[in-house]
Amino acid sequence: MRLGILSDTHDELVRTRLAVQLPRDAGAEALIHCGDLASPQIVEALSVMPSWFVLGNHDADMVPAHQRAAFAFGVVCLAWGDIVEVGGHRVGVVHGHMAIDVRRVLAEQPTFLLSGHTHFASDTMVDGVRRINPGALHRADEFTVAVLDLVTGRLQRLVVPNNPDTQMDFP
Repeated sequence: MRLGILSDTHDELVRTRLAVQLPRDAGAEALIHCGDLASPQIVEALSVMPSWFVLGNHDADMVPAHQRAAFAFGVVCLAWGDIVEVGGHRVGVVHGHMAIDVRRVLAEQPTFLLSGHTHFASDTMVDGVRRINPGALHRADEFTVAVLDLVTGRLQRLVVPNNPDTQMDFP
């Protein structure tokens, strides 16, 4: 199974739609958003395939709206962080801005911990847990998302074009 990972969209709707399409084209079967959506329209953009998201620091004032959008569009809101069982793995998801959330999710012993917040892509192993940050779609030198193959462990980083006029067919 391939999992698309994105984060820190900050209400960049056109760029988010592009960013969702790239993992789909690379064979992703589901999406995880690591927080800082900043608008309910981003939740709708995720709904083109099975999706989960966590709240980030820029979502604090939007919690009820994000939860309503999640319900309306069939996307799962994991609040401030949780574990997703997918592809035979326990995948932890947090935004990363609150150490208490990171510690709580790590206590559940996930295989992977997905996070955002820093706007820098990374892939590290810490205390037996592979920690992946896909990068950001806002305030970054390069806009990136990632695709994680849960069978092979291969992580593919995809660059999202920085051209809001790029034409794509959106579902």
